[in-house]
Amino acid sequence: MSDHPCTIPNSSRFFQNRDCAYFPCHKGADPATFSCLFCYCPLYALGEHCGGNYRYTAGGIKSCEACLVPHRPDNYDRILDGSRLVCELVRRPPAPEAES
Repeated sequence: MSDHPCTIPNSSRFFQNRDCAYFPCHKGADPATFSCLFCYCPLYALGEHCGGNYRYTAGGIKSCEACLVPHRPDNYDRILDGSRLVCELVRRPPAPEAES
């Protein structure tokens, strides 16, 4: 167990795993406020519309190495709003009504 104190208590809006081998997983992140709640960003699937600090590699892969959006506690509501958008984008369209 890590002996580093966290300045924000774990809750439904914030979580840290200081025992993770990659904590914090982004260079330049402040360990005191780094949230692991959205370890894998729910907004990744929005591609260029995620609102984060991303780049595309030469191979066309989206890289979020420089993005801290999902790891900042004050972005919790922003992530939830974006997650709703992802859900809408992948929602199956309603089946056409059968003619009688």
